[in-house]
Amino acid sequence: NKQEIRGNLPREEHAGGVDTSEEVLEAARRRADALATGDQAGLRRLLHPQFRWVSHTGERFDRDSYVKSNTGESNQWARQELSDVEVITHDRTAVLRCQVLDELGQGDGTEARRMPMTQVWVRYDDDRWVCLAGHAGPSLSQVS
Repeated sequence: NKQEIRGNLPREEHAGGVDTSEEVLEAARRRADALATGDQAGLRRLLHPQFRWVSHTGERFDRDSYVKSNTGESNQWARQELSDVEVITHDRTAVLRCQVLDELGQGDGTEARRMPMTQVWVRYDDDRWVCLAGHAGPSLSQVS
């Protein structure tokens, strides 16, 4: 269900003709996998040192507090599924918008919520994409 929005920008390709929007989507999926597996080191590698996040409840995080909160302190992720993905890219910056289905436990069982999410990604000189900032919410529904 992936759609790309590029406005009047030319198609941007990277080494070997790889579409940059596909690289960003793959990085976003690795981030979701790191959440689901509680992989602190993997998640930290995917987040920019100046990373900022606003949750669906309005809580604000920097990289350290985000990693701590999302790898076992208060949230235990089962999975995060991205759908209706749109990626806008320009040079070394990309904006990913999508719907997510978050499944996580908070001590007294597992909850599933659907909500919009926006992420801003930047590409380092070594061609690695890292998430600079993001926002999730508002929650559209609690899924049973």
